[in-house]
Amino acid sequence: MAEKRSTNSFDLIYQVVREIPVGRVTTYGAIAAYLGMKGGARMVGWAMNASHTIADIPAHRVVNRNGVLTGKNFFGGDRMQELLAAEGIRVQDDQILDFKSHFWDPAIELL
Repeated sequence: MAEKRSTNSFDLIYQVVREIPVGRVTTYGAIAAYLGMKGGARMVGWAMNASHTIADIPAHRVVNRNGVLTGKNFFGGDRMQELLAAEGIRVQDDQILDFKSHFWDPAIELL
């Protein structure tokens, strides 16, 4: 039963992540808050880590609350940074520069 719930939660998370526009990023916590998953940022992280075999999930656009590429190890090498750079997002020392201007809040954008 718990596994089925996880799959459903992951599907909801993936639906939100698919909506993140090119050149924008959001956070694990913003997705969790939008979905009403109190304390669910960790669940969003697990979903992103599990998404790398799903072609249409732009997991590289999900970062921590400070704009740090905490999920980069799941991409291998500098791939997460390369994907963000290809979308016009500058990263230095694993941190998105000018994070606030790139931040996409699903609670506002998906109303």
